Amino acid sequence: MVLPEDSNNALCDLLDRIADSLERNTDILNRIADHYDGIVPTMTKNAKRVEKAHEDMENDSATFSLAKIFGTPQEH
Repeated sequence: MVLPEDSNNALCDLLDRIADSLERNTDILNRIADHYDGIVPTMTKNAKRVEKAHEDMENDSATFSLAKIFGTPQEH
């Protein structure tokens, strides 16, 4: 199949625009990945700290529960 010279330029222009679009999308995806890589470790660290704080509170509440503090009077 022989294409007219004008259609060849249109196809080349179209392929150039597609390639430019792919490069822009790749740049955007790389920025998103960089942001994700910067945020996720901090979020993970904070989530672990909160989980540990909750576990510590549960352990402390078992040791220092109000029932134990105000339950039965102690003889001196």
